Amino acid sequence: MLLSCGDALIDFVPVKAGDGRDAYVPAVGGSCLNIAVAMARLGAPTGFVGGISRDLFGTMIADHLSGSKVDLRYSDRSDLETTLAFVRLVNGEAHYAFYDETTAARLWSFQPGTIPFAAIDAVHVGSTTLINEPSSSAYLALVDAAKGLATISFDPNCRPTLVRDKAGYVARMAEFAARADIVRMSDVDFDYLFGGDDYEPKAKAYLDGGAKLVIVTRGGKGVVAWHAKAGRIEVAAPKVDVVDTIGAGDTFQGSMLVALKEAGRIDADELAGLTADELTQALTFGVTCAAVTCSRAGANPPWRHEVPA
Repeated sequence: MLLSCGDALIDFVPVKAGDGRDAYVPAVGGSCLNIAVAMARLGAPTGFVGGISRDLFGTMIADHLSGSKVDLRYSDRSDLETTLAFVRLVNGEAHYAFYDETTAARLWSFQPGTIPFAAIDAVHVGSTTLINEPSSSAYLALVDAAKGLATISFDPNCRPTLVRDKAGYVARMAEFAARADIVRMSDVDFDYLFGGDDYEPKAKAYLDGGAKLVIVTRGGKGVVAWHAKAGRIEVAAPKVDVVDTIGAGDTFQGSMLVALKEAGRIDADELAGLTADELTQALTFGVTCAAVTCSRAGANPPWRHEVPA
């Protein structure tokens, strides 16, 4: 099984009402939830780990996950509220305002021994639940428990509007990256964390620190990856009529992990032996699936039959 661990929330997505006024439509979202959905829809046995409310919105979240064939045995239901995020699109890019103080996702805690990591292929962590306490420390404890038993995948998926102490946040992201076998971030994330776009030195530092694979996604400019054996690999993004980019990075992450699993390269030791051709194929599958998500509204990863050959 592949596990995605972290945020599950409701995005209020902007639309135009019938009378022309601005309006918002609730949609199930959250980076880690989207990654779980992407993996499950592609046919990989997938579970979601995190806090889900029993309220109206939490029921929407649980139904959406189950409808996408995501296993919820390791998720926790509670009477706390659901995290809400209001989305504003600027030049096709999503900007968020979060309401996330005392929510089921924010107050989730890790209970050692509840997840059989030796039976798990990969554990993904990232996004809003890594920013603030207590969830940040809870997910770090989860990663520490999984390390050495399952491959660790990490994507900071930075949300600056939630960060109150940037120096502390950058330091905490470094803690997660130091434990990760796969480090992936967008070009926007990289610029927020480190400034600029000088990816190569940082990628090499991650590899020297123990990561097996480092990836930077760059929207319409495609993706670039670094691997100790396979070297530097760059893959272009498919041309597509973009409706919006919500969930595109999440779809890439989930589909790339599925591609590695199907190639027999998801185990950390096998990941280290990845060839250039295998990495190119995994990245190509990732950008192909992400392009499908960009072609339709909201975070809506493709089912396997919707992925171009």
